[in-house]
Amino acid sequence: MKVVKFGGTSVANAEQISKIVKIVTADADRRIVVVSAPGKRNKADTKVTDLLIALANTVIAGKDFETDLMAVVNRYAEIQRDLKLPEAVIKTIEADLRGRIKGRGKNDAQFMDAMKAAGEDCAARAIAEAFTKAGFPAKYVNPGEAGMLLSDDFGNAQVLDESYPKLAALKNIKEIVIFPGFFGVTKAGDVATFPRGGSDITGAILAAAVKADVYENFTDVDSVCSMDPRIIENPPAIDCMTYREMRELSYAGFGVFHDEAIIPAVQANIPICIKNTNNPAAPGTMVVPKRAPSERTVVGISSAPGFCAVYIDKYMMNREIGFGRRLLQILEDEKISFEHTPSGIDNMSVILASANLPAAREEKVVARIKAELKPDAVLVEHGLALIMVVGEGMHYAVGMAAKATQAMSAAGVNLEMINQGASEISMMFAVKDADREKALRALGKAFFGI
Repeated sequence: MKVVKFGGTSVANAEQISKIVKIVTADADRRIVVVSAPGKRNKADTKVTDLLIALANTVIAGKDFETDLMAVVNRYAEIQRDLKLPEAVIKTIEADLRGRIKGRGKNDAQFMDAMKAAGEDCAARAIAEAFTKAGFPAKYVNPGEAGMLLSDDFGNAQVLDESYPKLAALKNIKEIVIFPGFFGVTKAGDVATFPRGGSDITGAILAAAVKADVYENFTDVDSVCSMDPRIIENPPAIDCMTYREMRELSYAGFGVFHDEAIIPAVQANIPICIKNTNNPAAPGTMVVPKRAPSERTVVGISSAPGFCAVYIDKYMMNREIGFGRRLLQILEDEKISFEHTPSGIDNMSVILASANLPAAREEKVVARIKAELKPDAVLVEHGLALIMVVGEGMHYAVGMAAKATQAMSAAGVNLEMINQGASEISMMFAVKDADREKALRALGKAFFGI
């Protein structure tokens, strides 16, 4: 059995939805289909989810919402007309939206979730009709009725463990299951949505619940590239990588899907296949628990800008018990998460996302470090980019760090920091934002010959 998820670009219009019908029905193992809300039809277009957020904000502001409402209805009406679905489909969708608005409670966060969830819900209803019209019996399944129970942290809800045995019953449905992603219901019966990557989360949960053989995640690329194709021209495709490699790469900029979104599938050891709706014959990229390290030493190189480093120097720091704990306690008190903490005998560095350390907070953190840790020096440097060189095979190869550093040195890139994880499947380099692309090109040439 396969659980299949289609993203926003895959359900953006009737042409894309027709592709979904062909893809799913071409493989009898594709039994459960998770769909997102319609995405952009072109670069200048607006996602349905964004239209729904605008509609919800208009309602919350107490303004006339008819124009915003019809903007959403018309997107679905276009799909309904082009697929030649019954007019009752669009009437049901409009009635559903009006019902959500009429049933608005006092909790604006919950109302916003209810409105955002309509994107996936209405898409699933229309897509189920498209399958049936094409001669393939399909059944729309409401997440709440199926047992997708979530916490009541609206906009950032988490699945409750008791959902899994309830959702397992989906494998017994004879028709093709069309399941809307992104949302579920609380124990009180209120609609709640997952955070970023919501439909990916739904697909991963269902794959784990029904113990699927594969979780297929259809998007708009043939496969995951070993480097960012926006920076490096024609990077090699990744045919197979491990969960750990994907996690390391996703952390520093790989945006095929949000790595945290597929945790349920990872925990259940279910292979994930990333495929292209527009080119389903392409083999895609498999994400698996383990792979032979000899297949490829370095699987990918990713990067992300927007980081800063806090450097602390103190003579005899290594003899001061609890120094690191007290430093990190300051960050915890200020509700700041950190990325890396390279250290020496008399110094310690903490790498943070610059967005987490605006000027006012930086001033407070530095003041606390000076007062509580009494360092010899504290320096905060912004404008850093992190580069991750990732591959399970690096654990068994000699000279990987030398190869990377020599390549960047030859390109005139100064390294601000180097850190290697204990697992030895990744190397992190911090460089100036201005040197990021130069460093990537140097590494691409060194490891992939591009």
